[in-house]
Amino acid sequence: MLHLNQIHKIFNEGTPDEKIALDWTNLHLKEGDFVTVIGSNGAGKSTLMNVISGVLIPDAGAVEIAGKDVTFLPEHKRAKLIGRVFQDPMAGTAPNMTIEENLAMAYSRNKTRNFRKGVTKKRKEYFKEVLESLNLGLENRLSAKVGLLSGGERQALSLLMATFTEPSILLLDEHTAALDPARAELITNLTKEIVQKYNLTTLMVTHNMQQALDLGNRLIMMDKGQIILEVDEQEKADLTVDRLLDEFQRIRGAKMTNDRALLS
Repeated sequence: MLHLNQIHKIFNEGTPDEKIALDWTNLHLKEGDFVTVIGSNGAGKSTLMNVISGVLIPDAGAVEIAGKDVTFLPEHKRAKLIGRVFQDPMAGTAPNMTIEENLAMAYSRNKTRNFRKGVTKKRKEYFKEVLESLNLGLENRLSAKVGLLSGGERQALSLLMATFTEPSILLLDEHTAALDPARAELITNLTKEIVQKYNLTTLMVTHNMQQALDLGNRLIMMDKGQIILEVDEQEKADLTVDRLLDEFQRIRGAKMTNDRALLS
């Protein structure tokens, strides 16, 4: 479903600030895979997500989604294939538009554009139905501006919008990191339910190593633009945070960067 072949990306090449963000990286996800990605700051996790989504074009290598080479396809043209939820709850929605207007935009993402009214009576009933699954009461607030919602409510809405059209790839970019523990747990549980319900092929970056172990069927660890460890479902079930840290030290010969969020 997702194939990254020999992806190479350098920032500020030829300058004293040169940084290799992705170092001939290969990654392959089968349909229905849910892969969690961990690594210290600067490991290349965000660059990986941005190359997949089309925010960045790799200097070398190829990106293939659902059998289609999208390496040079701009971000907006990949929107039909990709759903993405960002760390910032403000990033995935239009705050000055209502809940139903935001949902209407997401609903139309992979459909032919026309001049029909975005929020029809039939769609409104459908929106109410899917919002009820969140158990947040948002189905009764369709005309409320999204900017008035709490961070947790907005992130729940962003998750729903990103998965509305059952995208080929779902990208979760530290999507619980900015939330308080209670809301983070809510979004984590919703993520698990939605991914399982639609069998979505998912790549999730997280700084929370326990979350990375609890979710998904595969795990990868990144460092200095490389995938230095890949763990399958059977191995993952027996892993602990301490063992992951020990594995990093074994591979790199040094302890992982002291990053408090990483250990949470």
